[in-house]
Amino acid sequence: MPKIKYQFNPHSLTIERVKVTLKDKLKRLMWVVSSGTVFAAVLLVVAYNFLDSPKEKMLKRELDQYQFQYNVMNNRIGRMQKVLTDLQQRDNNVYRAIFEAEPISSDERAGGYGGAERYSNMEGLNSSEIIKNTAVKLDEINSEMVVQSKSFDQVFQMVKNKEKMLASIPAIQPLTHRTMTGIGSHFGYRIDPFYKVMKLHSGIDFTAATGTKVYATGDGVVNQAGWEGGYGNLIVINHGYSYSTAYGHLSRIGVRDGQPVKRGQVIGYVGSTGKSTASHLHYEVRKNGKAINPINYFYNDITPAEYDLLIRMSQLPSQTMD
Repeated sequence: MPKIKYQFNPHSLTIERVKVTLKDKLKRLMWVVSSGTVFAAVLLVVAYNFLDSPKEKMLKRELDQYQFQYNVMNNRIGRMQKVLTDLQQRDNNVYRAIFEAEPISSDERAGGYGGAERYSNMEGLNSSEIIKNTAVKLDEINSEMVVQSKSFDQVFQMVKNKEKMLASIPAIQPLTHRTMTGIGSHFGYRIDPFYKVMKLHSGIDFTAATGTKVYATGDGVVNQAGWEGGYGNLIVINHGYSYSTAYGHLSRIGVRDGQPVKRGQVIGYVGSTGKSTASHLHYEVRKNGKAINPINYFYNDITPAEYDLLIRMSQLPSQTMD
């Protein structure tokens, strides 16, 4: 039942019934609808901007998880890149150097894998930068791996064609791990024990007891076996392929000039003859008559971990023993 309203008429001094016209009803209805619409709009704006729906909360959790996974993947990609870089350095400085093959330049290794338009479909997303960077890194690694794989194929072919060369080139240490007591000095500039000045030490000094067996590090022919000034008793082996090795300060020589030798054959014994301060073997690797670092020619009898240790030790300052 509709509520009846009354009002006081000051002219007639009577109370009269209020008559509500259709127009008044429509105005009231429009005001209610307008107020409700404005209130609903404000409520929607507040909810849309400041409150998350269950679905939005779920999507945000998923986005956080994706962000975390991208970071994990990028860390793994970084570790893969380090391993690949190490392989590339060994390929250029050891494997290809052994066969006198030209190293592969950084530009060749980087190669090409498409321009900027390759990643245009990744633009405009909230995580575009992360996704794009990850894609670029993966493409770079893939390109470098293809080049590295082809390089290893070339090296493998060289191995097949140069078995004799592999047998001849120095590839082991001249003393066994069991008999050597350490390395006294590495290749490089060191303080000379006699003159106390910086001087190029052209080989590696292996410390060992006098009489310890010394082995040929590759097939070849003895080019020199006898006394040689500061080297004392010295053996020089010509391995061919522009390589030779020298073994100095020996207590006794076990081969003669012109004698063919095989890798691993005993050729002499550790001593302290010539310009020497203690019992040790001075070992050199020479290419085209020039001394080079022997540390890159122990790849047949040491592990990667031992090789890394040798590299770190070679960078420490020390004094030569001859």
